[in-house]
Amino acid sequence: MGSNSTTPIFVVGSGRSGTRMIYKLLSGYPHIEIYHEYLCTHIQQYAALYFMKRISSDVLQKKFMELHGAGIYYSQSQYWIDCSNKISWIIEPILDLFPQAKFVHLVRDGRKVAASYFHKLNHEMYDDQSIKIMEEWLKNSDKLPMPPPEKKYWWNIPQNGQPFADDFGQFDQFQRACYQWRESNRVVNESLAKISEEQKLIVRLEDITKKPEVLKKFLNFFNLDYEDHFFEFLQTPQNVIFPMDFKLTTKQIEQFNYIAGDMMENFGYAETEEYNVEY
Repeated sequence: MGSNSTTPIFVVGSGRSGTRMIYKLLSGYPHIEIYHEYLCTHIQQYAALYFMKRISSDVLQKKFMELHGAGIYYSQSQYWIDCSNKISWIIEPILDLFPQAKFVHLVRDGRKVAASYFHKLNHEMYDDQSIKIMEEWLKNSDKLPMPPPEKKYWWNIPQNGQPFADDFGQFDQFQRACYQWRESNRVVNESLAKISEEQKLIVRLEDITKKPEVLKKFLNFFNLDYEDHFFEFLQTPQNVIFPMDFKLTTKQIEQFNYIAGDMMENFGYAETEEYNVEY
């Protein structure tokens, strides 16, 4: 089909919210070219630099066109899809480049996301040493080499005027995971509020895995008809680091609510009990 007829779709959110499951669900259809965290270590670095006010929109857009833009240009499919939390931070610059782009905001209960990040990916997200290195570079970028484009370094640190800029320096790793959930969803919400309803779909992971009618609406967004095997597939977690479910401690619940309580209310989770994940 080529560059003029391929529509990019980005499945965004906080991470640990089902994007790999969606990637597997939508793979293998002739009208869809789909990726999970396309060129992750390339775009994560630039998305963080943009959010942390270290590069301009023009610089970010140039890099995006070299990476994702080239992939979209050469695609022969109706839809070119990237399921990636890295895109969450750069929706508005992407829309300047691709006004026809569509977005799915995939949301999961923040308690499960924070626990999953903290217990299952603590070696590659917001660990103390990597954060210290990034903070030092942000203060002395004219003297120190930029950290390499490895996942563990490029997680957003709020800058002056951004939420939690004053508190972040005292956060432990679990609190930083809470911040990731809260802030990524806030940025996505605010960015998607500016586009038409036809270009976006906001859906909770818990709903598409438990309610066939919600899954049908989700599949329609990608020009797919509902079939029972889609629903059956979603009953088993897919991106499993190791098959254990972790509940928050009393202290972690307090930390989480301080950082993300407002966003939990926004998505209708505030009055619900933390659920168990069955593997």
